[in-house]
Amino acid sequence: MGNTSDKIPAELARELRTLAHDLSNALETIVQATYLVSQAGPPESSRRWVELIDQASQEAVKVNQKLRQILRSQS
Repeated sequence: MGNTSDKIPAELARELRTLAHDLSNALETIVQATYLVSQAGPPESSRRWVELIDQASQEAVKVNQKLRQILRSQS
């Protein structure tokens, strides 16, 4: 998406920004809850699940940040 012919239509870009914002809010809740659960000292049998949730949510945050960067560049 380097030149002006690659621009996302304004209405679609607005909708995508709204969705990315909403996704950020949901991911922040997951990240915070995962942290709190990890701090509560879950049983050994649950620790791996908490780690997997943390890793996946952190990756989703990165993907969403990249999406938001792309959308900002479309402004």
